Amino acid sequence: AQTPEQTALFFEGEQLTYRELNERANRLARTLRSQGVTKDRLVGLMTERSVDMLVGIFGILKAGGAYVPIDPTYPEERIRYMLDDSGAKLLLTQSHLVDKAVIDGQVLVLDGEQSVYHEDGSNLEPLSGPNDLAYVIYTSGTTGQPKGVMLEHHGLCNLKTYFDQTLKIRASDHALLFASYSFDAACWEIFQALFCGATL
Repeated sequence: AQTPEQTALFFEGEQLTYRELNERANRLARTLRSQGVTKDRLVGLMTERSVDMLVGIFGILKAGGAYVPIDPTYPEERIRYMLDDSGAKLLLTQSHLVDKAVIDGQVLVLDGEQSVYHEDGSNLEPLSGPNDLAYVIYTSGTTGQPKGVMLEHHGLCNLKTYFDQTLKIRASDHALLFASYSFDAACWEIFQALFCGATL
């Protein structure tokens, strides 16, 4: 709302302003709520690095759910384990990755022929509070099966304060998304830009 025409995302020649990102995420969030997503409900997100990935993250958060990022390059056994272990019954993905969507539940295709985007792009009434889940990151599993680490909204809000007060991130800044979004370090990069009006 503060910088609607500022570029929020830039990826391989495609870009979205903050207004466009917000509206697209709102439209996705309305669809997710119609599918039963509410606070603390885990939603799988398996996309390649793309604008779809960021819209998926914010759509899930705006719906009130918590996202579970899944790297599509993982072996099918690991993807299946993460979806089963998390209890996610809904997975957002891309059309060329549908064959990897091994879930006992529903799959929504972000770039499919049938739009998953509701016509209403206005802001939704928030459902989540500080102690509700924002996302679940699975560990590498080097000492056995991967474990889901649950992160809450107040942790992200603490990061926002740090970015503002210590790093002094402003709308004129650009941040690079270097880490895979299935690693917690990606949250630092994503939210450093998008919580502060900068460009990712």
